[in-house]
Amino acid sequence: MSKKHFIAIVFSLFFPLVPSAAPRYYAFLKGDTLHLGNERMERLLLWNGGAPITLALTDKLNGTTIKAQGKHPDFSIAKGKPQKSMLTVSEVSSNGISADFLQASIFCSIGSLDIERRYRIYADCPAIACDTYLRGELKLLQEESGQRSNADRKNIEHEADMTTIVKTPTLDRLQLQGNHWSCRSVEFFDYTDWNDNLVTERTWFPYRRNSYRGNLLFAQDMDARLGFFFLKEAPCSSTQLHYRGSDFVADFSDFMVVGFGISSADVRLDSWTRVYGCVTGVFSGGEREALIALRHYQKQLRYHAAASDEMIMLNTWGDRSQDAKIDEAFCLTELERASRLGITLFQLDDGWQSGRSPNSKTAGGSFKDIWKDETYWTPNSKKFPRGLKPIVEKGERLGIRIGLWFNPSIQHDFADWEKDAEVMIELYKKYGIRCFKIDGLQIPSKRAEENLRKLFDKVQEQTQYQVVFNLDATAGRRGGYHYMNEYGNIFLENRYTDWGNYYPYRTLRNLWMLSRYVPAEKLQIEFLNKWRNRDKYEASDPFAPANYNFDYLLALTLPAQPLAWMEASNLPEEAYATGSLLKRYQSLQLDFHQGTILPVGEEPSGRSWTGFQSIVSDHAGYLMVYREDNDRFSTELTTWLPEGRRLKLTPLLGCGKAWKGKVGAEGRIRLALENKNSFTLYRYELDR
Repeated sequence: MSKKHFIAIVFSLFFPLVPSAAPRYYAFLKGDTLHLGNERMERLLLWNGGAPITLALTDKLNGTTIKAQGKHPDFSIAKGKPQKSMLTVSEVSSNGISADFLQASIFCSIGSLDIERRYRIYADCPAIACDTYLRGELKLLQEESGQRSNADRKNIEHEADMTTIVKTPTLDRLQLQGNHWSCRSVEFFDYTDWNDNLVTERTWFPYRRNSYRGNLLFAQDMDARLGFFFLKEAPCSSTQLHYRGSDFVADFSDFMVVGFGISSADVRLDSWTRVYGCVTGVFSGGEREALIALRHYQKQLRYHAAASDEMIMLNTWGDRSQDAKIDEAFCLTELERASRLGITLFQLDDGWQSGRSPNSKTAGGSFKDIWKDETYWTPNSKKFPRGLKPIVEKGERLGIRIGLWFNPSIQHDFADWEKDAEVMIELYKKYGIRCFKIDGLQIPSKRAEENLRKLFDKVQEQTQYQVVFNLDATAGRRGGYHYMNEYGNIFLENRYTDWGNYYPYRTLRNLWMLSRYVPAEKLQIEFLNKWRNRDKYEASDPFAPANYNFDYLLALTLPAQPLAWMEASNLPEEAYATGSLLKRYQSLQLDFHQGTILPVGEEPSGRSWTGFQSIVSDHAGYLMVYREDNDRFSTELTTWLPEGRRLKLTPLLGCGKAWKGKVGAEGRIRLALENKNSFTLYRYELDR
């Protein structure tokens, strides 16, 4: 195709989308330069025959530009020159749960392999995402990363010794100018039944060719104070498919995203295969600006709506009765008590269905060949002789939604995904079920991942996107924290007093660590019945759950989606006083969660002053503060508030007092709480 013909195609698509005023987003080719951008950023690329090379990243808000000096294409997987190159631009409308965006698709063929790079450009967002699809024939992927250690190279005595000859396939690449880049890579861990340290950070200066693990890479030019980040949209490093040991490769100022999550056999002649995605964002300034830029992108993937995404959930599995108690009478009683407690969503876990899972109290359950029993996912007729209708109707009278646990049929890479989808669609139509906890996942292959996406997509499309999924992260190979985020929230962890492994400060620490990089409002965080199993903890243990006020245990979960991981029927009468706290919180929940929530203070340790800040606007937001078990009546809390501004704090929940003053260096403000293990949720206002 000639360049003239190509340009005509692009302009005919582009100009109808762009009014005379500044465009919300745009993608066009001018000469041999491709412009991708919006009001906040622009990525400038050399067309290079359909294998673009980044020329510059511009932060429009601050008027700063990171210049590149690339010689190699940003995306590289096969040798040869691109053919049949084409750019198409189209606007993708919002489906009601995620933002609309401009999609700029670059198609080319290299030999027998077709490649399509689909850039997602959101309005007013300082980041541009890219999803890559492959079709055709792909020769065996070979990467230097994970195959040869720098320790096996000879020492450097001549310039030629610095040359590396193995080329690395790259998802994305920035070959930048500048010699003073400071970097931080962030690795995440899920399968939380086995992990209680979920975030690991590594700070480094790039020097020669080295590899790094993680879903996030932040890089800042220390001379110009310009920065960018890469977000690899993939499962956690330790659970990615066909993982070769790293996610990023850096060589001085050359930064690469690696690891496609596929094998050659995954690429087919007759259909497109989606590989892991990559997001590139820009920021100017420091850590605050970098994290807000990241969060701005993350919030495009799924709107946070009160009707579907906000929940104060009760799930009875936390008291370890498993499926032994669950029946109509039990659920009706739980609903009465849940209402007193301030619960807004009651979730029936494993045991509501006719089929028996391997987690049943009764031996002999299985997930194998579920669909040999066509009644497996119908309500158990002995436990629920009238179906789920009485439960749903009572929930409606009490203002409580009903949710269900569901375990997709994992055999043969979710080959029965359509049957599973039809079950959830029917439960939505018959009973109005709009929340499903998705458990028991194993994603061992690309085909399994594709079928799982088909399942989720079909349920959402057929329910007009009313259904939200709680994606369990407690075991198995699953999506982690940066993959499939458009489908709902994350059920983070199982902790039980029965086994003596529920420690409130450690639950708080996991939320605090993750919230720097993962939206807190997308995480379900548990609080338990502190009166149970006191004998499972040492009498002298100061961090045993029984030593905490019940209000405080609940308060630890408020920056996230609170999960009452218990049977309400087992609570003593004194516990229901906490209902007044939860009911007051309901009116604040959506506004609190629509802000950018970031951790403040010290890392939770059981002895710290710690908390969270929700930045709702430049002049207002919320501050959640916890005084753990320490002897410091007051503290200077480090926050994300701007230095020198006049600040007003109004307490909304907890025991803190109103405060006025000026914000100090590093956002420090002096706060006091009279009691150990106490909290306050403040609304803050800054002078304009």
